[in-house]
Amino acid sequence: MKDRLEQLKAKQLTQEDDTDEVEIAIDNTAFMDEFFSEIEETRLNIDKISESVEEAKKLYSIILSAPIPEPKTKDDLEQLTTEIKKRANNVRNKLKSMEKHIEEDEVRSSADLRIRKSQHSVLSRKFVEVMTKYNEAQVDFRERSKGRIQRQLEITGKKTTDEELEEMLESGNPTIFTSGIIDSQISKQALSEIEGRHKDIVRLESSIKELHDMFMDIAMLVENQGEMLDNIELNVMHTVDHVEKARDETKKAMKYQGQARKNLISLQLGLTTLVSRWERSSNGLPENEGHLFLYFLVATLGPGSAIHPWKNLTYLMQP
Repeated sequence: MKDRLEQLKAKQLTQEDDTDEVEIAIDNTAFMDEFFSEIEETRLNIDKISESVEEAKKLYSIILSAPIPEPKTKDDLEQLTTEIKKRANNVRNKLKSMEKHIEEDEVRSSADLRIRKSQHSVLSRKFVEVMTKYNEAQVDFRERSKGRIQRQLEITGKKTTDEELEEMLESGNPTIFTSGIIDSQISKQALSEIEGRHKDIVRLESSIKELHDMFMDIAMLVENQGEMLDNIELNVMHTVDHVEKARDETKKAMKYQGQARKNLISLQLGLTTLVSRWERSSNGLPENEGHLFLYFLVATLGPGSAIHPWKNLTYLMQP
């Protein structure tokens, strides 16, 4: 009675452990579903930033090609810049949050953790690539705007070097550009463009500074993940190899299963025939037919079969 009670307790503990494992598996599945949802949301935001960057580049070209750009074009660019900054900040915060959770789970080594690291690394790199393109577009726009200012200053008779022009831009004071300019119709038009370009550069530099910390934060993250990113392709290749091996083993198992099924059918037919003869005969099977059956059985099942015909079926030869 005591032994039986211990068995029941042990069985109950095993069932509780199984229940805990199921709950953990369910919780983990729900967690990964939420993670992949965040990944997809972040990827869409990065794609939208990329689209906005391409649109901003078009607006940069329009502004640079017009002596006096339309106010609406500049407003559209301002709105687009604000949108890019907002989305970029959201993506940065999301990636930082993912990184924090990954670091907290670093003590555990699991397939889920590797997947999360891989997805986070891929998105971080993609984000840096998009923001790098945006930064390059901004710098190009600044340089070309500076070139337009320099040409307009030359039109008014005021030549400047790159160093002098940079000092003027850094001062943030547009009167530096206008001092000493001759009052003429050409000079007024040039002056208007100079002041407009200067304002564009001031707004642009403000945007570049706002995005700088965010950009460097994620860029450093990607740099630190370089080694792991290089191993992603290798891990995928290993996974493919495992899948191919598993597929080959499955094919072999199906082949063996089919052969075993054929052998079993043959054995059943043989048994049915011989047992029927034994039932009709009052003296059992003739000795030669009994031996023939046993030979047939060994040939069908194989000598290593768990069923040993010489021990289990010799009764068929008995009268």
